[in-house]
Amino acid sequence: MPENKFQRMIFALITVIITVHCYVFYSLYVINGATLMEVTGADSVLRAINAQGGVYMFGRMLPIWALILIEFCFAYALECLLGSPCSFKLACKNFNPRETHPVLFESAVICATVGLMVPTMSFLAAIFYYPYYNGFHILTFLANWLKLVCYNFPFAFFSQLFFIQPLVRTIFKLIFRKKKTR
Repeated sequence: MPENKFQRMIFALITVIITVHCYVFYSLYVINGATLMEVTGADSVLRAINAQGGVYMFGRMLPIWALILIEFCFAYALECLLGSPCSFKLACKNFNPRETHPVLFESAVICATVGLMVPTMSFLAAIFYYPYYNGFHILTFLANWLKLVCYNFPFAFFSQLFFIQPLVRTIFKLIFRKKKTR
């Protein structure tokens, strides 16, 4: 798909924009939504977040847009430095991209990316959302990290394989459509 460094950066940008929004929704609404509404007595997750003054991150309440911006910056940096290059190398260890059907090779790259990015981003999320008001305990941190990996891995695998990456590839093809010469 991407043929040069600029295109790889754009591909990663599109991927991260979609992925971060999906994960924030998943985390706030699917995993924590009922708890947020129960604690605040609100009738919707968004009202619950507003009632508590934002989302807990770095030991304070931040607005959702700040949460998305922070996660976007870290995810984009990790995708460009770790996710894309390493996942392609891992896929190439098992499949020859010139001889393997493109769908199979792309699926291998997606699986490798999920395998690298979920533990890494979950580690960062465990730092970002750690309950610092209780002090810091390494076992609590490790338990939170493992819990995040367990929550995020199935969602990441299925959403990346069946929704996000097909959408990203479609958008990318529309942007970098090769013009036909006559």
